[in-house]
Amino acid sequence: MRRLASWVLFGCLVLGVAGSAKAEVKLARVFGEHMVLQRDIKVPVWGTATAGEEVAVTFNGQTVKAKADEHGRWKAILEPMAAGGPFEMTVQAGNTLTLKDVLVGEVWVASGQSNMEWVVKNSRNSGEEIKTAEFPQIRMFTVKKKVSMEPLTDCEGTWQVCSPQTVGAFSAVGYFFARDLHAQLKVPVGVIHSSWGGTPAQAWTRKETLANDPDLKTYVDRLEKALLEYPKLKADFDEKMKVWVEEDKKAKEAKEKSPPRPRGPMGPDHPHSAAGLYNGMIAPLIPYAIKGAIWYQGESNAGEADRYAKLFPAMIRNWREDWAQGDFPFLFVQLAGFMKRMDQPTDDDWPRLRESQTKTLALPNTGMAVAIDIGEENDIHPKNKQDVGKRLALAARKVAYGEDLVFSGPVYEKAEFVEGAVKVSFTNVGGGLTAKEGDTVKGFSVSGEDKKWVWAQAKIDGSGVLVSSPDVAKPVAVRYAWANTPDANLYNKEGLPAVPFRSDDWPKAAPPPKPKPDAPPAAKTAEPRTGQPAESKTGEAPKPVKPPAPPAE
Repeated sequence: MRRLASWVLFGCLVLGVAGSAKAEVKLARVFGEHMVLQRDIKVPVWGTATAGEEVAVTFNGQTVKAKADEHGRWKAILEPMAAGGPFEMTVQAGNTLTLKDVLVGEVWVASGQSNMEWVVKNSRNSGEEIKTAEFPQIRMFTVKKKVSMEPLTDCEGTWQVCSPQTVGAFSAVGYFFARDLHAQLKVPVGVIHSSWGGTPAQAWTRKETLANDPDLKTYVDRLEKALLEYPKLKADFDEKMKVWVEEDKKAKEAKEKSPPRPRGPMGPDHPHSAAGLYNGMIAPLIPYAIKGAIWYQGESNAGEADRYAKLFPAMIRNWREDWAQGDFPFLFVQLAGFMKRMDQPTDDDWPRLRESQTKTLALPNTGMAVAIDIGEENDIHPKNKQDVGKRLALAARKVAYGEDLVFSGPVYEKAEFVEGAVKVSFTNVGGGLTAKEGDTVKGFSVSGEDKKWVWAQAKIDGSGVLVSSPDVAKPVAVRYAWANTPDANLYNKEGLPAVPFRSDDWPKAAPPPKPKPDAPPAAKTAEPRTGQPAESKTGEAPKPVKPPAPPAE
């Protein structure tokens, strides 16, 4: 049932082809020259041909055959192969297709929003990185952006060989992850990159998955309501755009600031629509044989952390179920630090979203790269994508490849409240705990029963940290790195940062009441930036300062 709608649409798309006297055999476009096929497991190869026609796929010493069904769809299965290449693939029916320079190695899907889409040429030290990117056994396929109301069976894109001429437009996280894996595994690595800046996780989740959960069904309900209202809202938007175009023209002629561009309504082509990107950019990749997936997203869901704690695991289970490759490794990046540092402890949306990401580690074969220490206060797109890729690769080496290594920073285990202090214990301490850049451990806060948080003093005590504050005689709860951009420095000696945590389960405190209209204005201070930043017209949260150049497509 979960793939029925996809196959029905597939049949509709190819019916004209299959119904003709003789149709050329075709491959789904994710198959192409320079591609990488997954080693050591069965490899599906699929496409279209004339209904009833026999198709032969020959590759690396194998020839396997399949028969096109009444809609012209066919799928052949290659037996598991060792890493190697380059090889040549031929697909033969009434005509013959030949794909050259095909490798066998490791294949990973890279998805999410703008920090996954962010390209190498916009990253840290890009000039040197591009100049030295001679890795012919690293390949990347970038899926063209597409929203669909129904699951599609094909997408647009081409496989590219990594070189100084091509790598600048690669997903930076995808490339640096692949580079580290390639260096360790000594085999070809292919990355299928499918991301879209500013998009929420519900857009990457199958509609049925959302509709079958009472807490997630709200996304489907919102979309259905929006589609009913869309014709009127679109007409209103078109009128506003006409006015805006004229005002924008006048502003430019007068060398003045342009007015805000009207925001388009939710509709059938909106990238935030529930399941829209799953349908258009994930479903067409299934069942391409893969090792696993890497994911960098969450910024666009930061205002609803509690729901994300259900949504994100549901999305992972959805992908695994549809790929039918078991619980394949799924590795993700925790939100980096972003927004103004606060003088006092706060309880904002971003640390709560990070907590929901941490909870997702309860799923089997998952791993998380902590990026709390490499964010940029004034930029939602930190340029240091090298360490993100490295930490994801460490997680892959442990979760996917079974290496015995320290792949994570310290993880909260328990808190013991004794004699006016808190003893916090950790797992994943590796060679031991350390305070980076100094002897003082920073980033801890404590609270008493009054739920008023204060920064605390902390010192390393064996495999734990002893935390206290003279302002809290009897602490009952402790938090670490609990802020949008925390000033925190606890690591293990392998150089990996501790995972942000809290020992309490208190709901988020209500914001202070707004002053009455007749109240005198408060003294102007630096405005705290909390919660989810407003989206730009492109759908991505902007920087507080000049926005960065958009990622290259």
